Amino acid sequence: MIYHLAPLDDWLRDPGRPYTAASLLTDGFIHCSADEPTLLAVANAFFQDTPGPLMALLIEESLVEPMVKWEAATGGPPPGATPGVLFPHVYGRLNRTAVLGLEKLERGPDGRWAALTPWS
Repeated sequence: MIYHLAPLDDWLRDPGRPYTAASLLTDGFIHCSADEPTLLAVANAFFQDTPGPLMALLIEESLVEPMVKWEAATGGPPPGATPGVLFPHVYGRLNRTAVLGLEKLERGPDGRWAALTPWS
């Protein structure tokens, strides 16, 4: 399972089409994380000002139709991530059939993203 962060409105836009994150246009791929701690580190580094709801797409890598490459982060991983961690990058529009679930990110008392909770 790999994870992708997305504001809920972005995920719900064009539900009949493959999912396209803004990073696909700017970076050439959709950014993903390999595990929950890395996902939370990324959320706190890059999505701190997102009002919410911020979602984690739970993606079954074996079902992803575009190429997935595991690569180091440009400039190093965000604070809180394991040094040398590799990130799965999806090189194309994500087929929605690979997304097996959604979880909502929750903030802790300090205002930082702290946990994932089931979303229905």
